[in-house]
Amino acid sequence: MSALAFTAARLGFLALLWVFVLLIVRALRQDVASAVPASRRRESGTTQAAPTGRRRGATRLVITEGPLAGSTVPLTPTSITIGRSPSCTLVLEDSYASSRHARVFPKDGAWWLEDLGSTNGTMVGGRPVRGTVELPVGEPVRIGQTTLELRP
Repeated sequence: MSALAFTAARLGFLALLWVFVLLIVRALRQDVASAVPASRRRESGTTQAAPTGRRRGATRLVITEGPLAGSTVPLTPTSITIGRSPSCTLVLEDSYASSRHARVFPKDGAWWLEDLGSTNGTMVGGRPVRGTVELPVGEPVRIGQTTLELRP
């Protein structure tokens, strides 16, 4: 192998290594940004504070089926995280739920549901959720063995 080819291969490997490092840094920044509490993001100006008041009539999140059936979570201007992790707003003790499974949050006067990359998925009205969808009042949301819905 000539010296020129060997040097080109070394430089190519070095470039690929830097691309890999930059991709890791980008992924870590996204993880850290999503872990910052909503109150701190509002203080720093990275998100706008949600308008106060009712959002399309919903005031609470009610669990209709599963081990926590009958439980209610009041809706506030901050997001509600759902999953097995103790750091979640709504903790599900369900082996079919991911540690950070989904979140419900206010945006533009409506409530939205986002699947947070869960293993077993989230269903709204019997349809799988890909990314973020608007969540209508009374529409059943299925996470593992738990069903919940927005209620007035």
